[in-house]
Amino acid sequence: MQLQQAVRNVFTQLTVSLDQLSAEQYKFSCAQLGNSTIGQHVRHIIEMFQCLENGYTTGVINYEIRKRDQKIEQDKGFAMQLLQEIHDSLAKEDKALILEGVYNDDSSDLMRFPTNYYREIVYNLEHTIHHMALIRVGLRSFKEIEVPETYGVAAATVKHNKSCAQ
Repeated sequence: MQLQQAVRNVFTQLTVSLDQLSAEQYKFSCAQLGNSTIGQHVRHIIEMFQCLENGYTTGVINYEIRKRDQKIEQDKGFAMQLLQEIHDSLAKEDKALILEGVYNDDSSDLMRFPTNYYREIVYNLEHTIHHMALIRVGLRSFKEIEVPETYGVAAATVKHNKSCAQ
């Protein structure tokens, strides 16, 4: 599936950057990231995909209900393993799902919307790219880490930039 390949490309880029980090750098509280860590951003990416996986089984996705698993944000090897497992689990049939959440900090009313599995993979892919743009800021604080120009940049922007360069 082409969508699965797009996720693989982004996860590969993310994994290559994580592989360059030391355990300390992965957990480093970065001022440029509002004192969050690269590990916290990676955890967030992973847990969003885990919510989708759970929602595929139950028929209802709720991205607000996440574990916030400290092990993911502390152990980059574990995080890299989970990224691989997530990618391997994406080759499923599309199906209708319900997206639910509160989405309003002034209310506790649960809202529900129809969606589907492939649409939510796209959402998570774009969400991952957004967080990778933030991770890129953190990576740049470590001079020895190589960050490709396309890291954390949407595919449409990469294509646009290439067409402008010609």
